[in-house]
Formats: sequence, structure tokens, C-alpha cells
Amino acid sequence: MFYVIGLGLGDPKDITVKGLEVVKRCERVYLESYTSILTCGQEKLEEFYGRPLILADRELVEQGADDILANADSVEIAFLVVGDPFGATTHTDLLLRAKEKKIPFQVIHNASIMNAVGCCGLQLYHFGETVSIPYWTENWEPDSFYDKIIANIEHGLHTLCLLDIRVKEPTLESLCKKKREYQPPRFMTCSEAADQLFRLLHKRKECGHDLRSHIFNDRTVVIGLARVGHETQQIKACSLKDMRKTDLGPPLHSLIIPAVEMHPLETEYLQQFSEEDLKALQKRALREEPTNIFKLETTLDSTSTSNSNN
Repeated sequence: MFYVIGLGLGDPKDITVKGLEVVKRCERVYLESYTSILTCGQEKLEEFYGRPLILADRELVEQGADDILANADSVEIAFLVVGDPFGATTHTDLLLRAKEKKIPFQVIHNASIMNAVGCCGLQLYHFGETVSIPYWTENWEPDSFYDKIIANIEHGLHTLCLLDIRVKEPTLESLCKKKREYQPPRFMTCSEAADQLFRLLHKRKECGHDLRSHIFNDRTVVIGLARVGHETQQIKACSLKDMRKTDLGPPLHSLIIPAVEMHPLETEYLQQFSEEDLKALQKRALREEPTNIFKLETTLDSTSTSNSNN
């Protein structure tokens, strides 16, 4: 039997009783380590489970699936995933491979960031499509996530933004060599994500492509989440501009772009995480600033009126 077991969010004890029973009796137990991380670390898990874990990085999961599934038709093998097993498409692919090999499998669910975001007070059924914000490079600045955020806002929905995780990423130089060399691990912060959004919306405005700045601009209220489910969890609600300067500490981080109009209960609950009056922030975000063209026209009109009076 092949088991895919969700570990929850931030603590070794977050695993379900059912999941823990399976882990203790399996012949091999893998810990997936690249779609997310547990803040407690592998050593704490091994201590709590009372057994060693096999670290499953991207290369092993994507290229060594046969090794993971080996003998799973005759012995019990467990594959541990931070959050819920279906939080990443890679895990779905692994189950499809098991099915092709006629290996019986079972999924044991757990909490994930997809439902734990309710900790900030926003109602889960008011969320639209979840987006991922990747790290930009000098030659690669994808921005499709921006249009999805705007679409959610236009439909009156909140947006959960999952922030990039770079673990065991090969360097460009090493791709041309036989020996792999890896970049240091990187975990995008809320301030980095806010900065990319800030730069993107201003870039679009300068190019004249964005005519919807009245619903999303640097004054828009955003919510930063850090280490959700852990005892050091932090939540901060502020403007996009201020989030660029906010330090929420170590990973993992997530960013939420709430709908323009929030339910009164959502606003009331969220207020505890903001140093400013959220209702005032929302009104300020919706107030369109006069453009340079408007200012110029106003000046010309005033001059004409003054000349005619003379």
C-alpha cells in the first residue's frame, strides 16, 4: 500500500492520529521537501515519529518516482507532504503513477494554507482563484498572476497569493556541467511579493495598459501571513505600499489581496491585525488621484477664465 499523508502546517503534532499510526508501521517513509517546508524541521519530525525519514527533493520526486513506489504493492510505503496531499500537482502525478502500476494507495488529508487562511477573518467562500507569485529574474518577469488578481477583484472575491519557494535549484552554470551545483534556498516574503506587485502595476500604468487603478493600486489593502499554524504566526493588514517595508520574519509567507468590499464581520475581525482604521484605508484606496492631464486641463481652464475677466 502506498500512502500520501498530509502533515498540516507548523508542528510535528499536527499530523492526524490515523496518519501517525501509518507512519510508525511503514517500511519506508519519505518526506517531500520542495513544494513547502515545515518550520520545525526534519529532525523534530524524526524525533516525534521515532524513526528516520528519507528526504524527497524535486529530483527524486520527478525523476525517481519508480524508486519511491518500489515494492509498494507488497509493503507499506508513506510519502509525507506539508499541508494537504493535493496542495501540489506533483503529488497527483505520483498517485497516477501508482495507479498505472496497479499499486493500491490511500490519501490521508490534513489542514493546508488553502483553508488556514481563514485565520485572518476572511470567509473562505469569498476567495477566488489562487495565484502563485514567482521570483523575477533579469530576463524573466512573468505577470499572468496580476490579471488573475484583477479578475478576482472585479468579481468581488479575495485572492490568496502563494509565494515562491526555491529549494535545491541548480545554478545556470552547473546546468552545463556534469556536476550539479545549487543555489542557496530562497523563500519569498510578503514584502518581496508586494514590491513586485507595486512595480508591475506602475509599469502597466506607465504603458497605458491598466485602466483599472481604481480597484487595485498602491493604496489597496493587502494582508500578509507568516508561519500560519505555528506559535510564531504573524498577520499584518496594511496598504500595498506599506507592505513593501514590512518584515514578518522567517518563512513561510503568503499574501492576500482582499475584495474591494469586505463583509462587515470580515473587516471587524481583520481590524485587530492593522495599525490603521481599515475602513478609512479602503476608502482611501478607492479614491482616484487626479492624473497629470486633469491637472493640466484645470490649469488651462483657470488661466482662460482669468484672462477673460481681465
